[in-house]
Amino acid sequence: MSNIAVVTGASQGIGEAISGRLTEDGWRVFNLDRSPPGNTDNPSIWVETDLTDPAAITTAFEMVAAEGPVLGLVNNAGLGIMTELEKTTVEDFNLTVDVNMKAPMLCAQAAISAMKEAGFGRIVNISSRAMLGKTHRTAYAGTKGAIASMTRVWALELAQYGITVNGIAPGPIATELFTRANPPDMPRTQEIIGTIPVGRLGTPADIAHGVACFMDERASFINGQILLVCGGISLARGGS
Repeated sequence: MSNIAVVTGASQGIGEAISGRLTEDGWRVFNLDRSPPGNTDNPSIWVETDLTDPAAITTAFEMVAAEGPVLGLVNNAGLGIMTELEKTTVEDFNLTVDVNMKAPMLCAQAAISAMKEAGFGRIVNISSRAMLGKTHRTAYAGTKGAIASMTRVWALELAQYGITVNGIAPGPIATELFTRANPPDMPRTQEIIGTIPVGRLGTPADIAHGVACFMDERASFINGQILLVCGGISLARGGS
């Protein structure tokens, strides 16, 4: 029987691509998301879950555990409310913390018991290049930086049990949401692409590939790492 993995927010975009890639790699994927999959060919098994509700997360993991031990977890679901510092409200900040920080912690807590018992586990957290600094991202960048830090803490705590914990920090990715806001033929979109050394936007499949590498059973010596999948946009470009 295939190992079971939970991917949060896998009903569309990057999460859907991750669930598809992990399915190809032999995982049986359960999708914890508030909304149902947007595509009928989404390979994950949807479990309706409000990730801002701790009780709902517990219930969802209990439902999945009834199918077998959860040995993989990808904390993909994220919330981005793009406002400058002066317009960031406490309500928006708290909601972002609930989705981007608390939910990954609660999901990891729910998953690690089975992983410890099996002596094997893979946890991958989705951070963001924005943690390095980006305007209008006080809550988003703050929480994405936090999940990168928590990744390193968990890696230290769980390594002795055969559990690795790593993170992916995506750069600009051409999701459906991004493309609607930034049509390919718009000058602003071309300006964004012009800042990326490889000369193109990333795709959800690019992120899924990074996740799959960390989730592989052969990746047992890769632990506590944050991989920037960004086309080189995080690098300085020449100058004196």
